Amino acid sequence: MKITDFGEVILDPQDVFNGLYSGKLDSADNIFLDDSQENRNFLAAGKENFEKIEKYKIFSDLPITQAEFDASNQSQWYMPEEYRTYDIIDWLYCECRTVEEKTRVTEELRLFAQHNMITMLKYIKYLIDTMRKNNIVWGVGRGSSVASYVLYLIGVHKIDSIKYGLNINEFLKGEEDGKI
Repeated sequence: MKITDFGEVILDPQDVFNGLYSGKLDSADNIFLDDSQENRNFLAAGKENFEKIEKYKIFSDLPITQAEFDASNQSQWYMPEEYRTYDIIDWLYCECRTVEEKTRVTEELRLFAQHNMITMLKYIKYLIDTMRKNNIVWGVGRGSSVASYVLYLIGVHKIDSIKYGLNINEFLKGEEDGKI
């Protein structure tokens, strides 16, 4: 199994067989196989033996770049107009109490902007506000996202990355090799 830059999971025939046998793929949609003769043969044989095999497709690269794919997905996010036009940058600076916090927010916003993720911050703010309004509980924080002070201010997690000396580059690890 592998995952493409677009988040598509690509399975080999053994993965599919194991998933079908265990029942783990029964509810999965858009299952892709690598484009190989072995997989084409597998699909042809499978159509005669498995009624759910039609959901399996041969994967082919999308005719767009990852940046275009991300922009397209972000433009389709449901978000009320008040959040689309929300000045998240101003809000974040207003949440800062010290020069150290403002410096950290400036550094992180530069990285978020560099990776075209400011719209995502607005969406996260909308999501967190909606969860708070509806008394939905979410985690304290896990993984590399706790290294982001901006995400702490928005409320994604409760780990103060400045207090614990967490480096933002732990969150945006892919920056060095161009992957995010």
